[in-house]
Amino acid sequence: MPSIHHCDVAIVGGGLAGALIALGLAKKRPDCTVRVIEGGPRIGGNHLWSFFGSDVSAADRWLVAPLVSYGWSQYDVAFPAHERTLRSPYYSIESERLDAVMRETLPPEALMTKRKVLAASSKAVVLADGDRVEAGGVIDCRGPADLGLLELGWQKFLGREFRLHEAHDVARPMVMDATVEQIDGYRFMYALPFAATRLFLEDTYYSDDHVPDIEAMKGRIDDYVAARGWQVERVQREEAGSIAVVLGGDFDAYWQSGGNKVAKAGIRAGLFHPLTSYSLPDAVRTAALVAKAGDLSGNALHDLLYRHAKRTWKARGFYRMLAAMLFHAAEPDQRYRVLERFYRLDPKLIARFYAGQSTHFDRLRVLSGKPPVPIGRAVAAIRRNAK
Repeated sequence: MPSIHHCDVAIVGGGLAGALIALGLAKKRPDCTVRVIEGGPRIGGNHLWSFFGSDVSAADRWLVAPLVSYGWSQYDVAFPAHERTLRSPYYSIESERLDAVMRETLPPEALMTKRKVLAASSKAVVLADGDRVEAGGVIDCRGPADLGLLELGWQKFLGREFRLHEAHDVARPMVMDATVEQIDGYRFMYALPFAATRLFLEDTYYSDDHVPDIEAMKGRIDDYVAARGWQVERVQREEAGSIAVVLGGDFDAYWQSGGNKVAKAGIRAGLFHPLTSYSLPDAVRTAALVAKAGDLSGNALHDLLYRHAKRTWKARGFYRMLAAMLFHAAEPDQRYRVLERFYRLDPKLIARFYAGQSTHFDRLRVLSGKPPVPIGRAVAAIRRNAK
């Protein structure tokens, strides 16, 4: 017989955004009953999230500190004409760790996994098995809304975690190795040394289309491994996908497409960096915002998160303009030059850029000098973005 579940806040979607909101409420509002409704068997799915230490403010570190699986004090980048080590902390969170912390922190009834959602309103969630969750407020954190309302490029990737026979020689994360052959847009390899014989490698492309060629990407990763003499014992995990790079679009139409008058967070709310596609910094800020909210009713949550997402969208026109320049002004096989030039800039500017908090001076500095793309195309991209 169908059941009705009651709670103060229902969170639809157990990815990073939804999980952080639940953890924030558990810490700051222990009197608040929460239900996290997730279609998969565990919270977080099969994902790896990485972030720079400067992405999270000191006031919000309590949210992510228990989740960190790995940390390093420096990271590297490499381009055909420029290599650099940046002294900035870098961290990774594994979905297994996120799931474990959620189960340690929240009561068992709070995690409703393997539950398909049919519909969500500001105060109720209808499940495919006939059950219903009635809440003071609902926050929808299920993936993207209608991306067709936005002008997009794509960042597509395949990540593979290897167990090696012998120790590798990667001392710290290689966030971008663009010395590889430039194929299908701006391409780079990404490497994380988890342990002496554990290494995560990702083949990433800033591409005009969203369809990853998985077999070709596997082959290129294998070639990268072979060229460095690493002997693979086994592949422990794989993760592939495509995430949006936003060049422009109608924010209000996108928000409405995710559900009228329903509070939203994460990618569904448009809360991710337009150029890097990073969502963790925004997910942390959103969770902290909800945890401090005085009114957790459906309408109040909608208004709070709509204002937050709208304000964030308006503040990030600069990044959308840069994304437009990257995709419209640079030839696909020359896009790496834009990033190569960027990584010659001041490390603090780079850190603020990734955190989505570039200052006015930062923006002038990024745009100063001769652009590494044809000037006519750069101007046309800027004008197109301004429309």
